[in-house]
Amino acid sequence: MDRLSTFAKEKKEHTMTLLDLLQQTIQQDEANREQFLNMFQEKEIASKTTLLKEGEISNNMYFVKKGCLRMWFNNEGKDITFQFFFENQAVSSFESFLESKPSLFAMESMEPTTVVSLTKNSFDLLVSHYPELKNTFQDILIQRMGNYARLFLSRIKDNPQKRYQELLQDHPEILQRVAQHYIASYLGITPISLSRIRNRK
Repeated sequence: MDRLSTFAKEKKEHTMTLLDLLQQTIQQDEANREQFLNMFQEKEIASKTTLLKEGEISNNMYFVKKGCLRMWFNNEGKDITFQFFFENQAVSSFESFLESKPSLFAMESMEPTTVVSLTKNSFDLLVSHYPELKNTFQDILIQRMGNYARLFLSRIKDNPQKRYQELLQDHPEILQRVAQHYIASYLGITPISLSRIRNRK
């Protein structure tokens, strides 16, 4: 197994972020170092900034250095949140990004956020130059699909109380940093129902 793929599978125990590892790999390539490192653009964005609209083609991958992003979609006028992303995570509407299809989701910042962006053209060039990156991003996609599957099954088989308890256990950072109405949307309940659940002893 190559070094990048091993990192993707063990990232929870590893102190180095995916972005750090990518840039470290480029640093070792003296011939292309400056060109490739310049592909990564760091930017600071305000809270409530839209990075991708539903129906647009995703042309950027983002690495969150600081802050929080959320992915959401509109269902008959109702805002449905389905994932949050925090520090050290890679974010994109991956199907749209990889296949140049309209995104099924929108993306926005939940708080002042610092991201490092990588365009689709730059991504393709890096993967072409470093073929081992394909395994790394494949691992990320597999994990992301697993997250979606677990969320889908939870919506079907678990009651709101259990969904909240699992969120509290597995992702306490969401409860600490995200507004209640977005958490309610993520859990598939109303803010009033969420308030009642949180007040239960």
